[in-house]
Amino acid sequence: MRHREAWKRESGILLHISSLPSKYGIGDLGPSAYRFVDFLVKSGQGIWQILPLNPTSPAYGNSPYSSYSAFAGNPFLISPEILVQDGYLLKSDLRSMPPFPTKRVQYDKVCRFKKDILFTAFTRCRHRIGSLAEFQHFLEDNSFWLENYTLFIALKKHFGNRIWSRWPKSLRYRDQGELEKWKNKLEDTVLRESFFQFLFFTQWARVRNYCREHNIRIIGDLPIYVNYDSSDVWSHPRIFKLDEKRKMTFVSGVPPDYFSKTGQLWGNPVYNWDALKKKHYSWWIDRLGYNMRLFDITRIDHFRGFVAFWEVRSGEKNAMNGKWVNAPAMDFFTEAMRRLPGLHIIAEDLGVITPDVREVMNHFGFPGMKLLLFAFGDDDPGHPYLPHNYPENCIVYTGTHDNNTAVGWFKKEARSEEKKRIENYIGRKVSAGTINRELIKLAMKSAARTAIFPMQDILGLDEDARMNHPSSARGNWEWKLHPRQLTSSSAERLFRITKMHGRI
Repeated sequence: MRHREAWKRESGILLHISSLPSKYGIGDLGPSAYRFVDFLVKSGQGIWQILPLNPTSPAYGNSPYSSYSAFAGNPFLISPEILVQDGYLLKSDLRSMPPFPTKRVQYDKVCRFKKDILFTAFTRCRHRIGSLAEFQHFLEDNSFWLENYTLFIALKKHFGNRIWSRWPKSLRYRDQGELEKWKNKLEDTVLRESFFQFLFFTQWARVRNYCREHNIRIIGDLPIYVNYDSSDVWSHPRIFKLDEKRKMTFVSGVPPDYFSKTGQLWGNPVYNWDALKKKHYSWWIDRLGYNMRLFDITRIDHFRGFVAFWEVRSGEKNAMNGKWVNAPAMDFFTEAMRRLPGLHIIAEDLGVITPDVREVMNHFGFPGMKLLLFAFGDDDPGHPYLPHNYPENCIVYTGTHDNNTAVGWFKKEARSEEKKRIENYIGRKVSAGTINRELIKLAMKSAARTAIFPMQDILGLDEDARMNHPSSARGNWEWKLHPRQLTSSSAERLFRITKMHGRI
């Protein structure tokens, strides 16, 4: 398939924007993003993988996978330094910056600070925003999602952050006359939110162009589901399984398995694929096409949900009483590939994957994922995550944002049998001080076309640097790289091993 032509033998680093070094509390799209691209070049890497760029909220644990929009960008990732350079802020506007931790994102302080300076930028520019040609072009190019999103956010603020299903009936059901009335009534807030999105995507476009100039490709991340309390569900209720009152009839999850006796109840609305098909999958095609504008490659989280998804009746306390429902994956991706030439997808296929999912992946040439942290749990030479079993068309990771770091895993989670199997596999002793390098070497020398490493594993950091604990609602998405950790010596070490295994 033509999809495979996008891939060559290379490697890259997984590091989200929020984890970049920054004196402003959270990693952003400023100078540290460009320095990280320089680090990728010096270390011989060809890929930068990030997490979703969508707005985050304390209400959802600051997770980039749980957002008010599948299209909008996160204003907290806007760089204050670039705002000064572009004339939207004065240097003096940043003098009241509070002290921030260097190794963690303290979201409450970040939220207050970023909101203050963004409001200041808007106030300073309010009188000339309408005459900015770039701003008008942005509004036109993104009107298919931006108008709904900015009005949604303005209405949420007006109604005390209440979920949209508790708004007045005329707004819940999107009476066009009422929408126009409220758009005029909340005009300033709508304009402000549009301006914030303009700032974000202007800065992102510059980072993206810098990556292109340096032959760095970006892998973005697309969660399959969206939040019920989102502009997407509010503005496109018919493509989700909702009742006549626009409440969820079914919610998403996964069934009971080895890891959970009651399954996982995610609680997102599930798609009405019959309704999507009647509209030629337009919402999904728009979403994938939009991601093509932002990234070179898109990783789809929970890919198996396009083939069959686990739905649970709304109101259930756990996921046990759900059922599998087939989705039209072949028809959908045939349409998507036809309408979006150059679409490149990674299928997140971790966990128990059925043959019908493999059939779709193979048909379209979508590479799957292999995790080395999971390769040694069983004494099975045929384990699909062991490097000698990899097909060429796959992406190998030491771990992902949902796992412990390699060092943290070795210290706290790996059983003695797993450590022994690793030593037998590579033919030498392994310790907490060497496990990250050994796993990187295994990935590098494998047949997998692409090898990706979390930055924490490049640096050999322990569990304190873990990004996410899926079973915990607190303390996630906070890890931040210290500026002194991006050293020339670490870039040179990574370059040598990358070159040795033919991935430059």
